[in-house]
Amino acid sequence: MRPQRRLRWAVIPLGIVTAVTLAACTPTELNGYLPGFLDDGSQATNHTSMVSGLWVNSWIVLLGVGVVTWGLLGWAAVAYRRRKGQTGLPVQLRYNMPIEIFYTIVPFILILGFFSFTARDQTILETQYEDPDVCITAIGKQWAWDFQYNGDDCETDDAVWTMGVQAQTDEKGDIVNELPELVLPVDKTVKIKLQSRDVAHSFWIIDFLYKKDLYIGRDNYWSFTPTREGEYPGKCAELCGEYHSMMLFNVKVVSESEYEDYLASLREAGQTGDINEAYVRLQNLPGTGGSTESEGGH
Repeated sequence: MRPQRRLRWAVIPLGIVTAVTLAACTPTELNGYLPGFLDDGSQATNHTSMVSGLWVNSWIVLLGVGVVTWGLLGWAAVAYRRRKGQTGLPVQLRYNMPIEIFYTIVPFILILGFFSFTARDQTILETQYEDPDVCITAIGKQWAWDFQYNGDDCETDDAVWTMGVQAQTDEKGDIVNELPELVLPVDKTVKIKLQSRDVAHSFWIIDFLYKKDLYIGRDNYWSFTPTREGEYPGKCAELCGEYHSMMLFNVKVVSESEYEDYLASLREAGQTGDINEAYVRLQNLPGTGGSTESEGGH
């Protein structure tokens, strides 16, 4: 049997097995076991599948490269092993131009491909909505979060806000206080302005598969559309001091009517206007729930 025919008969079963294996995968498996997906495959935001696709496909390519590399290493170890009766060293310098070209071109193509797909997806992820349905300012501070919900025109005149405090735990390590909560309307375009009050932080909603840094003196932005109601954990992803691990928050994606009711409750509580005018840094002792200088300040 000719080598080409043998190769064909070897590739066909492998392709069938691969197709059957992928067909049997659950949405969780197809998305690389990443958070942000339900069993029916529904995603948390309009961009979550894009991020998981880049991640999973990159690992598939890398696994393929690894299999080929490991196979060649094993083959070389067997084919060029020292035979019985052989002495001395093998030839230390020998050129094979086709192989040299192959080893140069293939890595270049792989790197170019990784760069192209990453740049394409990053451009989409970093494109900010010009006229979003919801404008929110998220402010990081040691070690909690403040959230300001700006008006329809993204101005602070009609804004409402909440101020959060860092997570407090009992002797067992369980959180005993209410964490800062960010409320978002489902299926509405959201643009978040990210600011820091003190040091560098990073705003990370785990199930959304994306995070953005916060800097002093520079505003950062993140635009997306929540596509599924639910509650999602969030945290700071940048080491920002002693109680960095307690800089937690929750995200709640609700219907539009629930979102409007939530904003109305903040207005009734008098938490209106520019949050910076009401802000006073907490004088809590580290890791305790000490008294504050003003209501909600931190």
